[in-house]
Amino acid sequence: MANTERTPSKVPAADNTLRILKLLSSKRGPLAASTIATTLGLPRSSVYHLLGVMEASGFVMHLPEEQRYGLGIAAFELSSAYSRQEPLSRLGRPLLAALVDRIGESAHLAVLHGRDVLYIVEERAKHRPSLVTDVGVRLPSHLTASGRAILAALPKSQVRALYPNAAAFSARTDVPDPIGKYSALSAHLEQVRQRGYSTENGEITEGFGSVAAAVTDHLGWPVAAVAVTFLAEKVPAGEWPALAGRVAKAAGELSVRIYGRREG
Repeated sequence: MANTERTPSKVPAADNTLRILKLLSSKRGPLAASTIATTLGLPRSSVYHLLGVMEASGFVMHLPEEQRYGLGIAAFELSSAYSRQEPLSRLGRPLLAALVDRIGESAHLAVLHGRDVLYIVEERAKHRPSLVTDVGVRLPSHLTASGRAILAALPKSQVRALYPNAAAFSARTDVPDPIGKYSALSAHLEQVRQRGYSTENGEITEGFGSVAAAVTDHLGWPVAAVAVTFLAEKVPAGEWPALAGRVAKAAGELSVRIYGRREG
């Protein structure tokens, strides 16, 4: 639906160009010019003119067979430049530091890298032992709370593609009933979706547990996970849901900082 309560812009062409780019970036596929015009409440002639200028500059591409427009290579280059500035690390580090101060346990931020999670921020709590999740470390995602939080937010077909057979699974410790096949992973991820957070107990390091929540973009796609790791004997199982709630709040705050406030 068109926004009828916008403040008039002093540079309407620039404003409308940005609105079109924002709209295209919010969709999973290209859009017809008529759809863009209707959604933004703009004249079709203006939309076609702006799309032509953006296409010439590489910010959108025209798909003639589909009669639709999508984001172009210049938009991708902007995205890549944004990623090179490490926004997740820069924005996530102070949030994790504040989380650690509140709960007194170590926290970390991880992203999916193939079938592994890659740790990009670690904030260690005072008087807590060192962990294996140093910055730059990679661990199998199906074993970690961070990885499970991200996998649970992905389409099931993508998870299946990541884990096509038993050879894709591995184990680090001798926990009972480890996740070693896709059916077990799928059932576990369904529990994560229902709870809204993931857990791991002794599967990375014996005696340590973790809870995690996904950081999602404006479309609900997982881009990272915030996790807290602790000595399992120091945190009773009954306290894990409350701890996970604080982790999920931090993950939600990071989502808003990066992508802006999401509607409804």
